[in-house]
Amino acid sequence: MSAKTPNSSAQPTELTLGKRIRNFIIVLVAIALSVALFLGLRTQTGAVTLATLSDRSTPLEVALSNSKPTLMEFYADWCTVCQKMVPDIAQLEQEYAGKVNFVMLNVDNSKWLPEILKYRVDGIPHFVYLGKQGEAISQAIGEQPRSIMASNLEALLNDAPLPYTSASGKVSKYEANVTPSSETDDPRLHSSQVVK
Repeated sequence: MSAKTPNSSAQPTELTLGKRIRNFIIVLVAIALSVALFLGLRTQTGAVTLATLSDRSTPLEVALSNSKPTLMEFYADWCTVCQKMVPDIAQLEQEYAGKVNFVMLNVDNSKWLPEILKYRVDGIPHFVYLGKQGEAISQAIGEQPRSIMASNLEALLNDAPLPYTSASGKVSKYEANVTPSSETDDPRLHSSQVVK
């Protein structure tokens, strides 16, 4: 029996070593997959959204005074067409960085009511192409192909007529709810004149 003991003890040691190597490889693969999954999810959450575009947009006051052409977009977070166009707008922003102002105005923010009324926004997305002096040159409503928008931006940069001056695509309906709340002219009530 003593002759069999060394052989039997050698086999379990080899099996234990093999199991340890296999387990070590499994652990390394699991760590590698976890890191890949973490980085993959992190990349997905870094995708451009309407909020991202809004956060990095040029303030309207700056866009109207910095002598650059401007693409102004009226949008809303709930607008599916606006959401669908985010990748195209982000790509245009990247292509025309430093040359064109990109301004995002949320129609749900009453701060932009004067602009909503001025440009007669009744569907979104609503795009307004502004010249270098801040003058409105053209408007487009609804989903627009990126190539058409790029052609218009090139024309703006070159002070040329816009090739696509009137365009209308798929829109989300929007109606500015403006009704005076009273007939009195009390200055304390001016902030309550827009209701609904």
